[in-house]
Amino acid sequence: MKVYTTLRINKTIFKDAYCLIMANAASNKIKKNKEYLRDGRAPIPKNENTSRVMSANKAKGTKPEIILKKVLREAGIKGYRLNWKKAPGRPDIAFPGKKMAIFVNGCFWHRCPYCNYKLPKTNTSFWSEKFSKNISRDKKKAADLEKLDWQVFIIWECEIKKDLETIVEKFKNILRK
Repeated sequence: MKVYTTLRINKTIFKDAYCLIMANAASNKIKKNKEYLRDGRAPIPKNENTSRVMSANKAKGTKPEIILKKVLREAGIKGYRLNWKKAPGRPDIAFPGKKMAIFVNGCFWHRCPYCNYKLPKTNTSFWSEKFSKNISRDKKKAADLEKLDWQVFIIWECEIKKDLETIVEKFKNILRK
């Protein structure tokens, strides 16, 4: 009889916890649709959807990085680390044994020299400053690695879309040496 009571209490507790979790999830969903919390780093856009889209952009694990990583693995290239903390600037892909760092840069955020994206039409001073900081940070990361005798490669998102095979062959040849 005692086992039955304990089991029943555990079921009740589990059911109550499940209901509480679902209620919280539902209320968070409602809050998410009604109100969007901002962190204050960027100016408030005119359209709230713009803010949501921009905040969904990631720093690591982006689509171009994933594509390049997958193709490198399929080509039999091993020994790399993703966002390796021990290398200055945390390169997207690092080959510590060969002292080789690869940065996969998005064309819009890092101002690709091939694509020439225009500045957004609203808050142009903010965006201009942000992009110039991104570019200077990229240069500093590369310089820090080069001081330590690392080879630094910048792969642009558009290069991955256009000619991925050439990029992989280039790295195969470099890593064979």
